[in-house]
Amino acid sequence: MLIGLLLLFCLPTANTCLQCNRRVRHLHDNMIQSSSLADELELQKIFSHGVEMFREISEKRKGVIDTTTLYRVRDEYINEFDRIMDSPFVVILTQKAISIVSKGQEILEQHLDSWIHNGLCPNTCGVLRRRVIDCSSCNYKIYTCPSPTGQLDCGEVSVRAEEEEQALLDCFRPWHPLLFGKLLYHYSWSPGKPRTKMSEGDFRPLVVKEEASVVLNQVQVEEQGTYRCSLKSQTGTSFFQLTFLVTVVPLHDHIDRTLVTLPPNPFEDDSYYTERLLVTAIVTLTVLSVAASVGLIVIMR
Repeated sequence: MLIGLLLLFCLPTANTCLQCNRRVRHLHDNMIQSSSLADELELQKIFSHGVEMFREISEKRKGVIDTTTLYRVRDEYINEFDRIMDSPFVVILTQKAISIVSKGQEILEQHLDSWIHNGLCPNTCGVLRRRVIDCSSCNYKIYTCPSPTGQLDCGEVSVRAEEEEQALLDCFRPWHPLLFGKLLYHYSWSPGKPRTKMSEGDFRPLVVKEEASVVLNQVQVEEQGTYRCSLKSQTGTSFFQLTFLVTVVPLHDHIDRTLVTLPPNPFEDDSYYTERLLVTAIVTLTVLSVAASVGLIVIMR
C-alpha cells in the first residue's frame, strides 16, 4: 500500500486542457475532500489517471486550445459531472468518478477535433498568429498558422466603378480578428491601367487605418489603377496582402437612354372633346346674349 501511495503521488502533475479551468479542478477537489478516507485515495488515483489521459488526448491534437472551446468543454463536462453524481443508477462513488473521467475524455476529444479542423487555422491565405492556451502549462502562448499557399499574397479582386460614383475596397477577412496584437491596414496605389504583376516599388503610400475598408467617393478616371492592401503589425511584419484592380468607366462612354416623353394625342383623349364642346357653348351663349341686348336696345328706342 505504501508503494502504491508513493507511485500515486509521483504521477505527473501537468495540467491539461480540461484541467486548465479552475471550476473543473474545484469539482474534483470537493469530491475528494467530501469522501471517506478509503474513497479519497481511490478518487485521487482515478482523477490523476484521468488528468494523464486528458494530457495525452491534447498532445495528440496540437496541445493547445482557445478560450471559447475551453469554456464549451468546461460547461459540458460540468453538466455531465452533475448528471452522473445525481444519477440513482450508480451508487458507488468510485464508479461515478470513473464514469466522469471517461465522459471527460469523450467531450475533450470531440471538441478538440472539431476546433482543430474548423477553427484553429481558418486562414486560407496569409499568416495567422493567434493567442491560445497551452494545455501542458495552462499558460497563454502564440500559435502560428502558416499560409496554406506559402505566400502572404491572397490574390486580386477586380473592382469596376462608374465615374463620379463610389468604389469600395474591402480588405477584411473573418480570421483577421484572431490575429494577436495591434494591427493596421496599409493601403497603397499605383496609377494607370490595372496590372497584376507589380513590385512593391511601383506603389505609393495612400492611407494607414484600423478599419479594413476604403471608400473612393466620386471616383475619377485618373484614380483608376492597382491598389494594394497589407495588414501589418506595429513593427512592420506583414500577415496579409490583397490587390484591387480598379477600373473607372468615363461618363462619356455611358449610353444615354433618356426616354423622350411625347405629348398625348388629343384625338385619343376624351377630355379633349369635352373641353372643345364647353368652349363652343360658352362662345355661342356669349354671342347670343350680346345680340339679344342689342336687339332690345334698338326696339326700346
